[in-house]
Amino acid sequence: MGELLLEGKVALVTGAGRGVGRDIALMMAAKGASVIVNDIGTGGDGEGLDDSPAREVVREIEAGGGAAECNFGSVADFDQAGAMVAQAVDRFGRLDIVVNNAGILRDTIFHKMTEQDFDQVIAVHLKGSFGVSRHAADVFRAQKSGCFVHMTSTSGLIGNLGQANYMAAKLGIVGLSKSIALDMARYNVRSNCISPFAWSRMTESIPVTTPEEMARVEKLRQMTPDKIAVMATALAADGAADVSGQIFAVRNNEIFLMGQSRPLRGMQRGEGWSAETVLEHALPALRPSFYGLDRTSDVFTWEPV
Repeated sequence: MGELLLEGKVALVTGAGRGVGRDIALMMAAKGASVIVNDIGTGGDGEGLDDSPAREVVREIEAGGGAAECNFGSVADFDQAGAMVAQAVDRFGRLDIVVNNAGILRDTIFHKMTEQDFDQVIAVHLKGSFGVSRHAADVFRAQKSGCFVHMTSTSGLIGNLGQANYMAAKLGIVGLSKSIALDMARYNVRSNCISPFAWSRMTESIPVTTPEEMARVEKLRQMTPDKIAVMATALAADGAADVSGQIFAVRNNEIFLMGQSRPLRGMQRGEGWSAETVLEHALPALRPSFYGLDRTSDVFTWEPV
């Protein structure tokens, strides 16, 4: 497999100025890919602009002998998403890998969440992943190859407090990825999700008010973004050509294949159901398989390896 696992490939990584996206861009470049480093330079809440993070990543890649170029477009803008895809093709002649990593947080308890809090998180995470992917799909379809890696979260897959907007977006990305995998398989295009456990600018906003929360945050600090970059790089390599439609979670040195919704148990009644018989028969029989109101920490209860 060698050092240049992605030699000759071109990658577009969104939100690549900091954190997980930065490490993915650097690692893909180190493995031989030319990289469009997209980052609008906002704060974790989506406010402000700063072009220096993306420029610094490009400088690091070029200093290491790689090829890269900045892009400062917003993934939430469909036309700007198209422009970053076009930039990859214009600058490097093709596009092989799209990593939809850009994101913001606007955490607040549901009954206090504003429409703006909801819309902006959906726009960046979910619409942004759609926009970049949709434009890239035209390129991938024409060249009959391509790889999408989308960032989901256990907040969407399992649950968390005060993140209705983020949870909705991240679970929506799972559906988007699966749809892409199904629709584009005929063109040799694959699409997968990664649910990262890593300390980043976004996780810095996790509220810390109890000793238990402090301990959890300290564990997150030990989970560095390069662990996520390893998985993203592997999924983008030709060796993963048969991997599509999957959801992986990466927690330090652990890699998990996450489940997807399937029937757990079923009930049938030949004469049909009434509301009364549902209450008397169906719900009591199904109740043992109900999911609890779990948060991520309730499911991942052991120390990271």
